[in-house]
Order: sequence, then C-alpha cells, then structure tokens
Amino acid sequence: MKRLSLFAMALVVSGLVACNQASAGGSFNQQARLDSLEKDFKQVKEEFEIFKYALEKRGISLEQARAEMEADNKVWDIPDEDSPVFGNTKSPKLTIVEFTEFQCPYCSRIAPAMQELNKKYPNEIKFVYKHFPLSFHSNAKAAAASSIAAQKQGKFWEYRYALAPHSRELSDSVYLAVAKEIGLNIEQFKKDMVLDSAMNARIDKDFQLGVKVGVQGTPNFYINGKRQDRFSPDLVEKMLKEAK
Repeated sequence: MKRLSLFAMALVVSGLVACNQASAGGSFNQQARLDSLEKDFKQVKEEFEIFKYALEKRGISLEQARAEMEADNKVWDIPDEDSPVFGNTKSPKLTIVEFTEFQCPYCSRIAPAMQELNKKYPNEIKFVYKHFPLSFHSNAKAAAASSIAAQKQGKFWEYRYALAPHSRELSDSVYLAVAKEIGLNIEQFKKDMVLDSAMNARIDKDFQLGVKVGVQGTPNFYINGKRQDRFSPDLVEKMLKEAK
C-alpha cells in the first residue's frame, strides 16, 4: 500500500506541475514530463528493491542499515586525555586517532605506514594512539602496559614502532629487549609496566571510549572525528590535499 501511495503522490505532483505548465505551453510537454517522472520513479523503485535484497542477504534490516550510516557519518569529539600524541598538536590539518593493540597482526602490518606518515607530516597531522586490546588476544593488555611504561619515559612512539614487528611473540622478555633497544631506564620500565588495577583502569578507559564511538575491531581510525573504514595512506594524502 505504501508503494502505491508513493506512486500515486508522484503522479499527483507531476500532474500539478504539468497543469502549471499548461498555461505556458502545450500538452505535449506535459505528457513528456509525466513520462519522464514515471520512468524515474520506476528506476528508484527498482533500485530500492535491489538495496533491500542486499540488506536481507547481509541479514540486517533497513533500520540497522540506517544506524550504520548514521554511525559512519557521525563526527565524534575524541579527547586526547593521557594518550600518546605526536605531530602538530595546536593547529593540525588532520587529526588521526588510532584505536589499536600490539597482538593484532593487521595492526602490526599498518604500523610501518603510520610511522612513515609520522615522519612525513609532523607539521600537518596530529596522531593520537588509543589502546583497544581485544579480549581474545591474551598478551595485548600486557603489551599495552609496557608501551605506557615507555610513554612515561617520553619514548612511546619509538617503543610502539620497535615492538610492532613482534605481534606473534609478545612476552616480558620481548618488552625488555625492545626497551633496551630504544634506551629506556630498565629498572624504571620494569616498575611502570606492571599490570595492576591502576594500569588496567588506564587501558580500559581507552577501550570504553572506543566502544562508545563505535570501534568494531583493530585497527580502527578516525580522521577529524569521523570513522574511516577504508583507511590508507593514500586516503590521508587525499584528505591533506583537500584540506589545503
């Protein structure tokens, strides 16, 4: 019934338009416009049916699809708080917030590209790191704690990129080896990397923020507050050009 009503309304509107134009000139133009409108409406109806079919294949409703679209288009205000920050912190063209962890193989693979962006655009981009350890990665929280220990000595970013290749072999001995590699005070590092209640709360705060803004896995990137499901260095380059 709804579809018939919509079509009927379209025809009524087209009729009114045609009537208004009748005084300006001729039934031929009226019929042509009616035919064009009917053709357009049929195309929209056909495309809607295809869209509906695709949603049903995915197992989601139109309302769920609308919610996804709204989430994808939402611009979030993501606070830095005590997160590691690199680059232009005062007036960046882009702010990239990365929700990630150290045991995720995909995060490990994207790390070199992020490091290259750090080096290439320190004056144009602000980079923010947020911890999002996945529950099924048993070493992710301890690795996050070790990176926070490095952050306390002012070397988070060096530690982050030195640890990234070790996603499949995370352990205390690896954390200590990386800490030595980048020149940290080892005794202080050992004390600061303990995964106690305060450290758990610090990591969980990032995780809960990620849940709130719609993080669905790792890594997840937000550029200027908007989630980017197809993040890539090429996208960053494109957005920088557009920002200029």
